[in-house]
Amino acid sequence: MAMDVIDYEIRGSEMQFVEIELDPGEAAIGEAGSMMFMDAGIAMDTVFGDGSAQQGGLFGKLLGAGKRLVTGESLFTTIYSNNAQGKQRVAFAAPYPGKILPMDLRQTGGTLVCQKDAFLCAARGVSLGIALQRKLSTGFFGGEGFIMQKLEGDGLAFVHAGGTVVRRELKAGESLLVDTGCVVAYTAGVAFDIQFVGKVRTALFGGEGLFFARMAGPGTVWLQSLPFSRLASRVFAAAPQRGGAREEGSVLGGFGAGGLLGSVLGGDDE
Repeated sequence: MAMDVIDYEIRGSEMQFVEIELDPGEAAIGEAGSMMFMDAGIAMDTVFGDGSAQQGGLFGKLLGAGKRLVTGESLFTTIYSNNAQGKQRVAFAAPYPGKILPMDLRQTGGTLVCQKDAFLCAARGVSLGIALQRKLSTGFFGGEGFIMQKLEGDGLAFVHAGGTVVRRELKAGESLLVDTGCVVAYTAGVAFDIQFVGKVRTALFGGEGLFFARMAGPGTVWLQSLPFSRLASRVFAAAPQRGGAREEGSVLGGFGAGGLLGSVLGGDDE
Protein backbone atom coordinates (compact mmCIF):
# COMPACT_ATOMS: atom_id res chain seq x y z
CA MET A 1 0.00 0.00 0.00
CA ALA A 2 1.25 3.48 -0.85
CA MET A 3 2.13 5.57 2.16
CA ASP A 4 0.01 8.65 2.88
CA VAL A 5 2.02 11.85 3.33
CA ILE A 6 0.48 13.66 6.29
CA ASP A 7 0.97 16.99 8.02
CA TYR A 8 1.02 17.13 11.80
CA GLU A 9 1.52 19.33 14.86
CA ILE A 10 2.53 18.15 18.33
CA ARG A 11 0.85 20.22 21.05
CA GLY A 12 1.50 20.51 24.78
CA SER A 13 4.60 20.06 26.90
CA GLU A 14 4.20 17.33 29.52
CA MET A 15 0.89 15.74 28.45
CA GLN A 16 1.22 15.94 24.69
CA PHE A 17 -1.06 15.09 21.82
CA VAL A 18 -0.43 15.03 18.07
CA GLU A 19 -2.88 16.68 15.67
CA ILE A 20 -2.77 15.22 12.17
CA GLU A 21 -4.11 17.04 9.11
CA LEU A 22 -5.47 14.76 6.38
CA ASP A 23 -6.06 15.78 2.78
CA PRO A 24 -9.13 14.31 1.01
CA GLY A 25 -8.60 10.57 0.61
CA GLU A 26 -5.77 10.36 3.14
CA ALA A 27 -5.97 8.28 6.32
CA ALA A 28 -4.14 7.59 9.57
CA ILE A 29 -4.08 4.52 11.79
CA GLY A 30 -4.28 4.78 15.55
CA GLU A 31 -3.82 2.53 18.56
CA ALA A 32 -7.09 1.54 20.21
CA GLY A 33 -8.22 4.18 22.70
CA SER A 34 -5.70 6.83 21.62
CA MET A 35 -8.04 9.15 19.67
CA MET A 36 -8.65 12.54 21.35
CA PHE A 37 -10.89 14.37 18.85
CA MET A 38 -11.59 14.54 15.13
CA ASP A 39 -13.42 16.74 12.63
CA ALA A 40 -16.86 15.69 11.48
CA GLY A 41 -15.59 14.75 8.01
CA ILE A 42 -13.37 11.97 9.39
CA ALA A 43 -14.74 8.43 9.04
CA MET A 44 -13.67 5.72 11.50
CA ASP A 45 -13.26 2.10 10.49
CA THR A 46 -12.02 -0.58 12.90
CA VAL A 47 -10.18 -3.39 11.15
CA PHE A 48 -9.01 -6.76 12.39
CA GLY A 49 -5.25 -6.75 12.83
CA ASP A 50 -2.83 -4.38 11.18
CA GLY A 51 -4.42 -1.71 9.00
CA SER A 52 -1.75 -2.23 6.35
CA ALA A 53 -2.63 -5.94 6.06
CA GLN A 54 -6.24 -5.40 5.11
CA GLN A 55 -5.43 -5.73 1.39
CA GLY A 56 -3.97 -9.20 1.93
CA GLY A 57 -7.22 -11.10 2.34
CA LEU A 58 -8.16 -13.24 5.33
CA PHE A 59 -4.65 -14.60 5.80
CA GLY A 60 -3.19 -11.10 5.85
CA LYS A 61 -5.72 -9.98 8.44
CA LEU A 62 -5.03 -13.00 10.66
CA LEU A 63 -1.29 -12.47 10.35
CA GLY A 64 -1.55 -8.81 11.27
CA ALA A 65 -3.81 -9.59 14.23
CA GLY A 66 -1.45 -12.34 15.39
CA LYS A 67 1.50 -9.97 15.40
CA ARG A 68 -0.38 -7.43 17.49
CA LEU A 69 -1.61 -10.09 19.91
CA VAL A 70 1.93 -11.36 20.48
CA THR A 71 3.16 -7.85 21.28
CA GLY A 72 0.38 -7.39 23.83
CA GLU A 73 -1.64 -4.89 21.79
CA SER A 74 -5.31 -4.96 20.79
CA LEU A 75 -6.39 -7.28 17.97
CA PHE A 76 -7.99 -4.31 16.25
CA THR A 77 -6.66 -1.14 14.65
CA THR A 78 -8.73 1.94 13.87
CA ILE A 79 -8.36 3.74 10.53
CA TYR A 80 -9.33 7.41 10.34
CA SER A 81 -10.10 8.43 6.73
CA ASN A 82 -10.85 11.85 5.33
CA ASN A 83 -13.97 11.41 3.20
CA ALA A 84 -14.72 15.15 2.99
CA GLN A 85 -13.88 17.62 0.23
CA GLY A 86 -11.43 19.68 2.30
CA LYS A 87 -8.72 19.14 4.88
CA GLN A 88 -9.75 17.43 8.13
CA ARG A 89 -7.95 16.94 11.44
CA VAL A 90 -7.74 14.08 13.92
CA ALA A 91 -5.77 14.10 17.19
CA PHE A 92 -4.21 11.31 19.25
CA ALA A 93 -3.27 11.76 22.92
CA ALA A 94 -0.41 10.26 24.91
CA PRO A 95 -1.50 7.85 27.70
CA TYR A 96 0.82 9.25 30.40
CA PRO A 97 3.26 12.18 30.89
CA GLY A 98 6.10 12.25 28.41
CA LYS A 99 6.91 13.11 24.82
CA ILE A 100 5.51 12.14 21.43
CA LEU A 101 8.26 11.45 18.90
CA PRO A 102 7.64 11.79 15.14
CA MET A 103 9.55 9.07 13.32
CA ASP A 104 10.09 9.41 9.58
CA LEU A 105 10.76 5.81 8.58
CA ARG A 106 12.49 6.98 5.40
CA GLN A 107 15.24 8.37 7.63
CA THR A 108 15.57 5.19 9.69
CA GLY A 109 16.12 2.85 6.75
CA GLY A 110 12.46 1.85 6.56
CA THR A 111 12.47 0.04 9.92
CA LEU A 112 12.22 1.08 13.55
CA VAL A 113 12.24 -1.26 16.56
CA CYS A 114 10.45 0.04 19.66
CA GLN A 115 9.09 -1.16 22.98
CA LYS A 116 5.74 -2.91 22.86
CA ASP A 117 3.54 -0.08 24.14
CA ALA A 118 5.33 2.83 22.43
CA PHE A 119 3.30 3.03 19.20
CA LEU A 120 0.62 5.74 19.17
CA CYS A 121 -0.42 6.38 15.55
CA ALA A 122 0.94 6.52 12.00
CA ALA A 123 0.16 7.38 8.42
CA ARG A 124 -1.82 4.74 6.56
CA GLY A 125 0.51 2.19 5.02
CA VAL A 126 2.94 1.84 7.93
CA SER A 127 3.17 -1.83 8.88
CA LEU A 128 3.12 -2.91 12.54
CA GLY A 129 5.09 -6.10 13.07
CA ILE A 130 7.19 -7.90 15.64
CA ALA A 131 10.93 -8.02 16.27
CA LEU A 132 12.21 -11.22 17.88
CA GLN A 133 15.28 -11.01 20.08
CA ARG A 134 17.95 -13.35 18.75
CA LYS A 135 19.54 -14.29 22.07
CA LEU A 136 17.91 -16.15 24.95
CA SER A 137 19.62 -13.91 27.50
CA THR A 138 18.14 -10.82 25.88
CA GLY A 139 14.69 -12.34 25.88
CA PHE A 140 14.78 -13.50 29.49
CA PHE A 141 16.46 -10.49 31.08
CA GLY A 142 15.92 -7.63 28.63
CA GLY A 143 12.89 -6.18 30.37
CA GLU A 144 10.86 -6.31 27.16
CA GLY A 145 10.93 -10.09 26.70
CA PHE A 146 11.63 -11.80 23.42
CA ILE A 147 9.35 -9.58 21.39
CA MET A 148 9.33 -5.87 20.57
CA GLN A 149 7.35 -3.90 18.00
CA LYS A 150 8.72 -3.31 14.52
CA LEU A 151 7.44 -0.44 12.38
CA GLU A 152 8.11 -0.73 8.66
CA GLY A 153 7.45 1.50 5.66
CA ASP A 154 8.45 4.91 4.37
CA GLY A 155 5.87 7.10 6.11
CA LEU A 156 5.46 8.90 9.42
CA ALA A 157 4.89 7.05 12.67
CA PHE A 158 4.47 8.50 16.16
CA VAL A 159 5.74 6.79 19.30
CA HIS A 160 5.32 7.84 22.92
CA ALA A 161 7.99 7.89 25.63
CA GLY A 162 7.84 8.72 29.35
CA GLY A 163 9.52 11.76 30.88
CA THR A 164 12.31 13.40 28.89
CA VAL A 165 13.67 11.81 25.72
CA VAL A 166 17.29 11.77 24.61
CA ARG A 167 18.55 10.71 21.18
CA ARG A 168 21.99 9.13 20.86
CA GLU A 169 23.86 8.51 17.63
CA LEU A 170 26.15 5.50 17.98
CA LYS A 171 29.06 5.02 15.61
CA ALA A 172 30.34 1.62 14.53
CA GLY A 173 32.01 -0.02 17.52
CA GLU A 174 30.53 2.49 19.98
CA SER A 175 28.30 1.08 22.72
CA LEU A 176 26.05 2.41 25.47
CA LEU A 177 24.83 0.79 28.71
CA VAL A 178 21.20 1.62 29.49
CA ASP A 179 18.62 0.62 32.09
CA THR A 180 16.50 -1.93 30.25
CA GLY A 181 13.26 -0.02 30.81
CA CYS A 182 14.66 3.24 29.44
CA VAL A 183 14.99 1.98 25.85
CA VAL A 184 12.24 3.50 23.69
CA ALA A 185 13.33 2.69 20.16
CA TYR A 186 16.34 2.04 17.96
CA THR A 187 17.17 1.63 14.29
CA ALA A 188 17.70 -1.77 12.74
CA GLY A 189 21.50 -1.47 12.66
CA VAL A 190 21.82 -1.26 16.45
CA ALA A 191 22.75 -4.50 18.24
CA PHE A 192 20.68 -5.03 21.39
CA ASP A 193 22.15 -7.28 24.07
CA ILE A 194 22.09 -7.76 27.85
CA GLN A 195 25.05 -7.30 30.20
CA PHE A 196 25.26 -8.35 33.85
CA VAL A 197 25.90 -5.50 36.27
CA GLY A 198 29.17 -7.15 37.32
CA LYS A 199 29.25 -7.15 41.10
CA VAL A 200 26.79 -9.13 43.20
CA ARG A 201 26.66 -6.41 45.90
CA THR A 202 25.91 -3.75 43.29
CA ALA A 203 23.28 -5.94 41.69
CA LEU A 204 21.52 -6.70 44.97
CA PHE A 205 21.71 -3.33 46.70
CA GLY A 206 22.37 -0.78 43.96
CA GLY A 207 18.70 -0.44 43.06
CA GLU A 208 19.38 -0.65 39.32
CA GLY A 209 18.54 -4.30 38.74
CA LEU A 210 20.75 -7.19 37.72
CA PHE A 211 21.19 -6.37 34.03
CA PHE A 212 21.83 -3.47 31.69
CA ALA A 213 20.86 -3.17 28.05
CA ARG A 214 23.95 -2.90 25.87
CA MET A 215 23.31 -0.93 22.68
CA ALA A 216 26.06 -1.15 20.07
CA GLY A 217 26.28 0.94 16.89
CA PRO A 218 26.06 1.92 14.20
CA GLY A 219 22.61 3.44 14.50
CA THR A 220 20.32 5.69 16.51
CA VAL A 221 18.87 5.02 19.96
CA TRP A 222 16.04 6.89 21.70
CA LEU A 223 15.94 6.74 25.51
CA GLN A 224 13.30 7.81 28.05
CA SER A 225 13.91 9.15 31.55
CA LEU A 226 10.69 7.79 33.06
CA PRO A 227 9.61 4.29 31.97
CA PHE A 228 5.96 3.61 32.71
CA SER A 229 6.91 0.57 34.83
CA ARG A 230 9.02 2.82 37.09
CA LEU A 231 6.19 5.35 37.37
CA ALA A 232 3.67 2.61 38.17
CA SER A 233 5.89 1.12 40.88
CA ARG A 234 6.25 4.50 42.61
CA VAL A 235 2.48 5.08 42.45
CA PHE A 236 1.85 1.62 43.88
CA ALA A 237 4.36 2.18 46.68
CA ALA A 238 2.71 5.49 47.62
CA ALA A 239 -0.85 4.10 47.52
CA PRO A 240 -2.74 3.75 50.84
CA GLN A 241 -2.24 0.34 52.39
CA ARG A 242 -5.20 -1.79 53.50
CA GLY A 243 -7.59 0.98 52.53
CA GLY A 244 -6.31 3.43 55.16
CA ALA A 245 -5.27 7.04 54.61
CA ARG A 246 -1.58 7.73 54.24
CA GLU A 247 -0.22 11.08 55.36
CA GLU A 248 2.98 11.98 53.49
CA GLY A 249 5.74 14.08 55.03
CA SER A 250 4.57 13.77 58.64
CA VAL A 251 5.26 11.54 61.58
CA LEU A 252 1.50 11.39 61.99
CA GLY A 253 1.48 8.99 59.09
CA GLY A 254 3.15 6.47 61.35
CA PHE A 255 2.07 7.59 64.80
CA GLY A 256 -1.03 9.77 64.35
CA ALA A 257 -4.70 8.96 64.11
CA GLY A 258 -4.15 6.90 60.98
CA GLY A 259 -1.00 5.19 62.22
CA LEU A 260 0.20 2.76 64.85
CA LEU A 261 -0.10 5.15 67.83
CA GLY A 262 -3.58 6.20 66.71
CA SER A 263 -4.65 2.59 66.54
CA VAL A 264 -3.42 1.94 70.08
CA LEU A 265 -5.05 5.06 71.54
CA GLY A 266 -8.23 4.38 69.65
CA GLY A 267 -8.54 0.91 71.12
CA ASP A 268 -7.88 -0.93 67.86
CA ASP A 269 -7.37 -4.57 68.79
CA GLU A 270 -5.69 -5.51 65.54
